[in-house]
Amino acid sequence: MPRRPSQQSDYQTPPDTIRLNKYVASTGLCSRRKADELIAAGHIQVNDAVVLEMGYRLKAKDVVKYKGKVISPEVEKVYLLLNKPKNVVTTVSDERGRTTVLDIVDGAVEQRVYPVGRLDRMTTGLLLITNDGDLAKKLTHPSHEVRKVYHVILDEPVTDEHLKQILKGVTLEDGLVPVDSISHVEGKTKHEVGITIHSGKNRVIRRLFASLGYQVVKLDRTMFAGLTKKGLPRGNFRMLEKKEVIMLKHFTS
Repeated sequence: MPRRPSQQSDYQTPPDTIRLNKYVASTGLCSRRKADELIAAGHIQVNDAVVLEMGYRLKAKDVVKYKGKVISPEVEKVYLLLNKPKNVVTTVSDERGRTTVLDIVDGAVEQRVYPVGRLDRMTTGLLLITNDGDLAKKLTHPSHEVRKVYHVILDEPVTDEHLKQILKGVTLEDGLVPVDSISHVEGKTKHEVGITIHSGKNRVIRRLFASLGYQVVKLDRTMFAGLTKKGLPRGNFRMLEKKEVIMLKHFTS
C-alpha cells in the first residue's frame, strides 16, 4: 500500500524545499503535467516510499526514484569558446600556481566546467570549455575524426618535399600521424604552414615537425570542429550560439 513519507505541514515548510511534481519535471523526464500523472499512477518514490501527492514537498536529502531508478534535476549545459593565449595551461588547476584556462573564464558561469582536450602551455588558439560530458567525450574520441586547423610558424622554410611527406603520413614513436591537408600559408614565407589534422595525440604537431628537423616557433589553433576565431581576440572567450551547439552535436552524431 502506498506510504506517504513524513513531512512538515505546508505552512511550516522551509523555503529551500521543492514540490515533487516540479522536481520530477526538472529532471527532463517529462513536463510538469505529465509529472502529475506519473505521481498519481504510483511511479514516483521518495526514499523508497510511493508518493501519490503532486504537491508533496521534498527536503534536501530526499532521494527520488522513477520506477526504481534515481532521478536528479538536469544541470544546464554551458559552452564557452576561448581563444587561449600563451603561458596558460589547459588544466582545471595547477600545482605550480600557473594561470589555467579556467582562471580566464572564472565567474562567467555558475556551473562547474572543464576544457575539451588540451593545448600545451605555449600553443594559442581555440579551446572549448563546457560541462557537457557526453559531447566532450565525442569531440575527443578518435572515431569521430574531429578536424582541427593550425597555423604553424617554423624556424626554417618547409620544403615542398616535406609537405608531401607529411601529407602521405609520418610515423612517430606512438604511431602514424594522419594529416588531412597541409600547405604553405598564402602570402607568407615558407616558414608558415597551415595544417589540418584529426589526430588527438599529445603535442603531435610539434613532434611531427621535429621528426623532420624543424622547430615550431609559434603554434595557433585557428579552427576546431567547425568553430573559428572570427571576432574573438586572443585571451577572450564567448558563449556559443545555439546554432553552433547544434552543429557540434551534429558533428558527432
